[in-house]
Amino acid sequence: MDLTTMIPELLSALPLTLAIMFVALIAGFLLALIATTFRVRRIPVVSQLADLYVSYARSVPVVLQLFVAFYGLPIFVGLFGMKDFITPTLASMVGLSLYHGGYLSEVMRPAYLAVERGQHDAADSLGYSFYQKVTRIAGPQALHIGLPGYGNAIIYLIHNVALVMYIGAADVMATAHLIMERSYNQYQFGTYLVLGVIYSVLCLIAWLIVRFFELRLSKYTSKNAPTKIKLTASI
Repeated sequence: MDLTTMIPELLSALPLTLAIMFVALIAGFLLALIATTFRVRRIPVVSQLADLYVSYARSVPVVLQLFVAFYGLPIFVGLFGMKDFITPTLASMVGLSLYHGGYLSEVMRPAYLAVERGQHDAADSLGYSFYQKVTRIAGPQALHIGLPGYGNAIIYLIHNVALVMYIGAADVMATAHLIMERSYNQYQFGTYLVLGVIYSVLCLIAWLIVRFFELRLSKYTSKNAPTKIKLTASI
């Protein structure tokens, strides 16, 4: 087997890999947003549950979280008569979404808390609701602070997508192992080298996108500074 036959077969599994990654990105972001909101506002019981979720996502190895999703989801949905509904692809999306959401919450919360205390106090003194304070004042500033960490979280997610092969999802990594098994492991180095290039390209694209937004946001905040409240006292 040469590269002309190996690369197209690997690339044929790339759409599934990207689908798992994008679903985990979106669902994980929403989970992180919800968890961060509860953790920042310190709502009794709910905030503790959010802390527990984040601790689980950060403490348990990702591959173990995938196994929990793969074997645990059928038990849960079986209560509603949908046991055959869970596939390795769906379990991969759920497991990685939970992981990414918990990890990303630890990026969002410090970024939000890093906004100057005076900005929070000024927004409160002007009668802003929590939603208005987040969307108009603290949120844009926290986004600027947390964007590098968010970029790292995306890259970690891309790396961890390779683990879905262990629960049977036919992603790029699983396809590479099938190729090597068919060739009796004669082309291991070449196959892993091509895999390295694919994952490097994905990470490079993610880094370039995040870097683009970093530069744009930096120029926007430095020139216009629309997100900071300035209070002046007149006598």
